[in-house]
Amino acid sequence: MNSTAPLLIEIGCEDLPARYVMPLADALAAGVTGGLSRRGVALGAARTLATPRRIAVLVDGVAVQQPDQAIELVGPATSAALKDGQPTQAALGFARKCGVEFSAIGEKNGKLHYAKREKGKPTASLLADIFEETLKSMDELVPKRMRWGSGEETFVRPVQWLLALLGTDVVPLRRFGLESGRVSYGHRFHAPAAIALAEPSAYVESLRNAKVWAEVATRKAEIERQIKAEAAKLGGTARIDAGLLDEVTALVEWPVVISGRIEERFLELPPEVIVATVETNQRYFTVFDAAGKLLPAFITIANIESKDPAQIVQGNERVVRPRLSDALFFWQQDLKLPFSGAAPYTEKLASATFQKDLGTVADKAARMQTLSTFVLAEKLVEQDVIGAAELDGATRAAARAKYDLVTKMVYEFPELQGLMGGYYAAKAGESAAVAKAIAEHYLPTQAGTAIPSNVEGRIVALADKLDTLTGIFAIGQKPTASKDPYALRRAALGILRILIEGALPLDLRDILEAALQAQPAGKRDEATLKELLSFVQDRHRAWRVGSDIDGRPVTVEMFEAVAALGITQPLDFEARLRAIHGFWALPEAASLAAAHKRVRNVLKQAGDDGSEIVDAVKFENDAESGLYAALTAVNAAPAPGYAERLKQLAGLKAPVDAFFTGVMVMADDPAVRANRLALLRQLDRVCRDVADISCLPG
Repeated sequence: MNSTAPLLIEIGCEDLPARYVMPLADALAAGVTGGLSRRGVALGAARTLATPRRIAVLVDGVAVQQPDQAIELVGPATSAALKDGQPTQAALGFARKCGVEFSAIGEKNGKLHYAKREKGKPTASLLADIFEETLKSMDELVPKRMRWGSGEETFVRPVQWLLALLGTDVVPLRRFGLESGRVSYGHRFHAPAAIALAEPSAYVESLRNAKVWAEVATRKAEIERQIKAEAAKLGGTARIDAGLLDEVTALVEWPVVISGRIEERFLELPPEVIVATVETNQRYFTVFDAAGKLLPAFITIANIESKDPAQIVQGNERVVRPRLSDALFFWQQDLKLPFSGAAPYTEKLASATFQKDLGTVADKAARMQTLSTFVLAEKLVEQDVIGAAELDGATRAAARAKYDLVTKMVYEFPELQGLMGGYYAAKAGESAAVAKAIAEHYLPTQAGTAIPSNVEGRIVALADKLDTLTGIFAIGQKPTASKDPYALRRAALGILRILIEGALPLDLRDILEAALQAQPAGKRDEATLKELLSFVQDRHRAWRVGSDIDGRPVTVEMFEAVAALGITQPLDFEARLRAIHGFWALPEAASLAAAHKRVRNVLKQAGDDGSEIVDAVKFENDAESGLYAALTAVNAAPAPGYAERLKQLAGLKAPVDAFFTGVMVMADDPAVRANRLALLRQLDRVCRDVADISCLPG
């Protein structure tokens, strides 16, 4: 026999749930390859293969013989192994465990020690134990497993066959009441006969000939190709959601694309409703034209080459029709309730609990409206960021933002909350800005999604997130290291992103305090406010440190340099952070940072509470005069922007270096010493104009 051989293990079963196909296949591959590696067996590349009816691993070039193993056994401490020069029972027991006389036992690091080499075993004889270990690890992936027949063993679905080959030889495995062999099976309908494999390398091609596409990645690529080609025939482009594509890939063994029609009457529905109905319930793909308009068609992937595909198309159309009919009914019923009239909605919202201590959804909506109008929008009006029209729009959007939670459509499709509110608002005659604000007020929903596209939506989104965040903190249910049931970390990051990316110059402490004081229960004291502020700032740090600006990462030191100034307006913080990030690329930056550290240390030792008033008459050194002149110039004409100001400060490098080279700060003369410390206090102040430069490496 050759020194290496390919290995194939396949578990054939009834159709697996799509969500388990790849996790189980990956676990099988990891378990087998990991088990071989732990036993010292050399192996080549492994391929994970999977369809709804099978999971398999194919490994190239597995050594057929395990190398000899170095076995080391460690026993009890030497002090406990000998008594009066004779071995104790513990020592003799260790020798028996090793299978040798006590005289053969050695000592290492203060303990009894025995080393030996054990002849390696044939790889085939190791695989039964490896297979058992692998199955145990796979059990952990599936909370509910099936039992079938008269056996007691369980798996996700009933196991129908086991295939295990090492080279041309069958590896004897026994499990699920089955013995492994060399037989696999093709497509259930196209090629149901047994397929006897001579050796593992024939597996993929043999299954392909039997209408089974076992390679997941290429099957997925083929499905995507077919969908795109079919969409082009329909005159559009398919919406291919990555998660849906993965799910469909796990549902078919032999993909065959088909398309069907959506009745024109259903196009009255918002396209998102049709997409949710078709994709979520039916796992179909929708098609859009070049202008982004939904076409009355869908694409699906069959698992069979039908002789009469029209029958399959009709069947799919028949299944989707009642679901879209239900959605159309919900839509039409919801439109009968005027979205601009508060009473019907607020009554229903008043019966829906937001959180038992924080009241109903109606209570939350009222707090959102107050926060949007009388805190956020008014502050932005005062700063001339928005005008009266935007204030009115934010007020109207906030008042109606939660209405759609009690509509029939959102009850059926919770994922469309907000979005449906936007459609209903537009139908009720609200302005485009108000409708969009309602539709987008849950944004950003996660790290990569956009913030609301208009200022009205940003204000309402801020109010919503601020209310949830402060309310949950007030009642003492802040996130733990492992649990965040109210998604407060996401809310905090959303607040930061809206303020920064939306260019809203609002102070974080102020708006958190306003939201906290509006809460109906819990602690609303200074300690809670500080805790909230710290929580959001921690999310800011986690988000920005390591992120890129112009291709270079933001470092911890850069972030801390700005944080050291106590900046609580995120937009201002971001401007300073970008400036300090750019400053660090200057050649003078490290030297000035080192000098500032030295300044801070000197002032700390001297007591950093003295005067900044400098008397030029007391100068004894040209370096003092030079630094004073440079500081005076910098203070007299500060650059207009943060980045420009830091570039201006970079020009202090030469006079600062000269000062520390030629001047002893702590002079014997108290007047001279005080004058020099005053000069350093001026330097310290300007070095903290934008950020604390001493926080940077240097």
